[in-house]
Amino acid sequence: MATVMVVDDSKTVRSYHGTILKSMGIDVLEAENGMEALEKSLESDIDMYLVDVNMPIMDGYSFVKDLRAQNVHKTVPIIMITTQEKEEDKISAYKVGANLFVTKPIKPEELKAYIKILVES
Repeated sequence: MATVMVVDDSKTVRSYHGTILKSMGIDVLEAENGMEALEKSLESDIDMYLVDVNMPIMDGYSFVKDLRAQNVHKTVPIIMITTQEKEEDKISAYKVGANLFVTKPIKPEELKAYIKILVES
């Protein structure tokens, strides 16, 4: 069974994404910020990350950059799901190593399709 970590400072967003993932039979780990996510990434095998950009302590860009610096996480799929809509935000996400950049709220069918492509294929 796949494991996905949802990294977002909003409990509501973590719950929303978690509900979609659990409906697919996926195990869900949650983190409120990038620092917590980095710590948890060392303890668990994660098959994909859903990451917000704006979070306290460590933002999404810094988290993805630090995660990608670790050999074991160089190729794990990362989708940044954020309210940021500017082109430079998208470019920044891809520069640090995100696989996809999506604006909130993501539709359940869209998230499920991305997971099928990036995790289950």
